[in-house]
Amino acid sequence: MAKPVIITCAVTGSVHTPSMSPYLPVTPSEIAEHAIEAAEAGASILHLHARDPKDGRPSPDPAVFGQFLPRIKQSCDAVVNITTGGGSTMTVEERMEAALVHSPEMCSLNMGTMNFGLFPVLDRMSEFKHDWEAPFLEATRDFIFKNTFRDIETALDRLGEGHGVRFEFECYDVGHLYTLKHFIDRALVKPPFLIQFVLGVLGGIGADTENLVFMKKTADKLFGTDYEFSVLGAGRMQMPLAAVALSMGGNVRVGLEDSLSIGPGKLAERNADQVRQIRQIAEGMSLDIATPAQARDRLALKGGDAVGF
Repeated sequence: MAKPVIITCAVTGSVHTPSMSPYLPVTPSEIAEHAIEAAEAGASILHLHARDPKDGRPSPDPAVFGQFLPRIKQSCDAVVNITTGGGSTMTVEERMEAALVHSPEMCSLNMGTMNFGLFPVLDRMSEFKHDWEAPFLEATRDFIFKNTFRDIETALDRLGEGHGVRFEFECYDVGHLYTLKHFIDRALVKPPFLIQFVLGVLGGIGADTENLVFMKKTADKLFGTDYEFSVLGAGRMQMPLAAVALSMGGNVRVGLEDSLSIGPGKLAERNADQVRQIRQIAEGMSLDIATPAQARDRLALKGGDAVGF
């Protein structure tokens, strides 16, 4: 029988800016509310970024994370996954700071340095709520998303060995899978592990079904049965690629970090809307939805009682 589907919800991220959607959660209270609703709708993992509550810009401040993490933990049993991707203006040290302070069960970890272009959005926008948004987007025209071998080693050591954190390994292209294999060969990463196939970011692999199939085939060759995979389709390809992932026996990631819509020309008002939509698709395929306890067991997580918040 097929394994129950692990649904991850990425609640706010650092890609979209407040002017792109009035529904994007920005304040700690909004992030907590969206996260709790997503868990109630069926998400067993919550992938979390923080934002400056004054203007919505991405924030690495552990104190801001501290305003919503305890509330989420008190209100639901979902696994908390804190970003180490952070935002494009942050140093690697800043990107790890919140995770080092709060010691979650999981963190995201990007598996390669790459171009990460958001600037095409400027062709579709003319007005912004905040002065920082347009320069932030334009800066990605000449921006390198830095994740060197040393950066990855540091995160594996300080968070993995130091805090018992397990990782969502974000792979934006096929070469990132081989980078992950390098760390497995060095015994710095041990199974079971979760690979997030990320498709559709400008600078990474395209959001095509053929690319997803190739990523999965490559991962099977490199990792055998030692891994779980999940699929993240950026923008309008969120649900189509998630549906393909379900048909391949995979897990899925949705949320307003990855797509602001819930259908053609319709903005999602809540993260839970997307969770309910992919849950309906999964259950229509006779698939069960994983509980947080099942996700913890399959990913060998340390448990919610061992976090630092």
